[in-house]
Amino acid sequence: MKALIAALLISMPLVASAQEYRPVTDRAAFLNLVEGRSLTKRLLGVALNVAGDGQIAGDAMGGTVTGSWTWQDRYFCREMAWGSRVFPQNCQTVEVNGDLLRFTADQGGGDDATLRIR
Repeated sequence: MKALIAALLISMPLVASAQEYRPVTDRAAFLNLVEGRSLTKRLLGVALNVAGDGQIAGDAMGGTVTGSWTWQDRYFCREMAWGSRVFPQNCQTVEVNGDLLRFTADQGGGDDATLRIR
């Protein structure tokens, strides 16, 4: 388990629409996608809220998720805790395809996790 809760707990592909993933490269565009919504991966019991004030809160596999985030250059940078496990800061690329967001750790060079916007 690495990156956004360990690449949000092992990347499991979701069926994407016919369109391609497009990069999200600024904070305003990112917030337009996530603010007031939940990012989910139902199979793993993941439901996260990423708020405009820089907070992350939710649940994953029965544990509580807390954290904070900033936007640096073109990256979503977050620190998180899941239960007693702490995930240090990691800056990630973000891409969107319809209602799917893909986060790729290590500035796009690491593991990825796909979450559905609800």
